[in-house]
Amino acid sequence: MQRTQVRTVTPDDEERMRRFLAGLSLHTQTLRFFTGVSAPSAALVRTLLAVDEQREALVATDGDGEIVAHAMSFQGGGCADVEIAVVVADAWQGQGLGPRLVDALLFGAALRGARTVGMDVMGENRRVLRLVRRLWPDARMRVESGTVEVTAMIDQLAYLRNKVLVPHH
Repeated sequence: MQRTQVRTVTPDDEERMRRFLAGLSLHTQTLRFFTGVSAPSAALVRTLLAVDEQREALVATDGDGEIVAHAMSFQGGGCADVEIAVVVADAWQGQGLGPRLVDALLFGAALRGARTVGMDVMGENRRVLRLVRRLWPDARMRVESGTVEVTAMIDQLAYLRNKVLVPHH
């Protein structure tokens, strides 16, 4: 994988986020947002950059500081403790950024006490559905109008043991 950095979004990311969204293929836009967003609205960009006590948003940036992936979580909605969504730029897909961002989001969620994770995935998004099966073999998947509602358990102990209790050398 080329050199990337994962960090929390900042208000200064607004123009980079707009470029990132506009650069996604229509297919990738549709898989993430369930519609095309070739001219991203200011409201969508603000939503993706929002961070507060219920929302976390991360980006992966390349060596030039350009956004190549975005991930967000929201606590308190739906049928899970935390809901997540991730999108990776077309040229960066298949290099492990999606799972890396999911891992970072779920680490934060586990620290805040979340026990379940949920996400809505388009039925045709085979790559993400395979990832879900690999990460959470016992996940509950319910098909609803062409989307798959995924709910899975977060292994809090494993996250805390692997990220906090084991020193990294």
